Amino acid sequence: MHSMDERRTRPIRVLIVEDSAVVRRVLTEELTKYPGIQVVGTASDPYVARERIAELRPDVLTLDVELPRMDGLTFLERLMRHFPMPVVVVSSLTPRNSAVAMRALSLGAVDVIRKPTDPAMIPAIGARLARAIHGAALADIGRIRPDSTPDGRPDPAAPLHLASNKVIAIGASTGGPHAIETILRALPPDVPGTVIVQHMPEFFTASFAERLDQVCPMHVREARDGDGVAPGVALIAPGNRHMILQQDGAGYRVRIKDGPPVHHQRPSVDVLFSSVARGAGPNAIGILLTGMGADGARGLLAMRESGAVTIAQDEETSVVYGMPREAVRLGAAMQVLPLPLIAPAVLRHLAEPARPDR
Repeated sequence: MHSMDERRTRPIRVLIVEDSAVVRRVLTEELTKYPGIQVVGTASDPYVARERIAELRPDVLTLDVELPRMDGLTFLERLMRHFPMPVVVVSSLTPRNSAVAMRALSLGAVDVIRKPTDPAMIPAIGARLARAIHGAALADIGRIRPDSTPDGRPDPAAPLHLASNKVIAIGASTGGPHAIETILRALPPDVPGTVIVQHMPEFFTASFAERLDQVCPMHVREARDGDGVAPGVALIAPGNRHMILQQDGAGYRVRIKDGPPVHHQRPSVDVLFSSVARGAGPNAIGILLTGMGADGARGLLAMRESGAVTIAQDEETSVVYGMPREAVRLGAAMQVLPLPLIAPAVLRHLAEPARPDR
């Protein structure tokens, strides 16, 4: 492996592991368009990949989850145990593959990208894959703990009876699935309504929500247009759609909409956070977690300026300290905290007397 300094001065060396010769060619041709990326080789199955890794020493691996001779998850598990390196999963959009992709993230993969199935989609997916590779190259994979149980347990005694008109908004990108799970698992089942943007392709967000629903005290599901924001429920923005918060009488609901990507992202954390600033103001808590780029930083600033409590994850516990760093630079974060301390801080803020609606 190579140092981070070296990665800044030379192209990111990528090995593509994919059983389809057509997809290998398409991904190679697309990634070659980006000067900061060099495809150093391809492999059709995990056994060939193992030889290529030893020979080529790539910086980042792209990995299909359906492979011959050894399935992608078994290969990933062995790779992260014996030769940990940044891995971006490139998967077809099927319910089974979406669930497998979520399992890959829990095993230590950095990101998941949709596999192109239509020639018209190839340039857009190539651009997303290139961004994911850049994020993976920056990732500190030592902070992705494969198959670990996130720290923290909910405090059943937390006095949340004062928090009935509050809302929690969370945004994350690279490294976010584990960070979001860590926070949600440490919050009680009657936590105020929670709205979440995790940069992730469409269809994969439903599997992500299902996984969280199985392990977190509150109910977690992919958001639908018009859903009410209710205590004990966390809503995940669907992939490829923006999510905004709107006031609805004494409460809130979400709207799911199209619109241009913001910071190359749809859903965008900035879009959600800006709407929370308008709709909930001082009755909101905003949390910006690990991720590459700047999405969410200006939205978090808008939340702080509206009177909300704002928290950014610290550099030490972030897989990629991009989005939180930008928020700190803008003065958007009231608190900068290590990941295990974010949920306790949220509980303390929720126990404060609720402020009247503006």
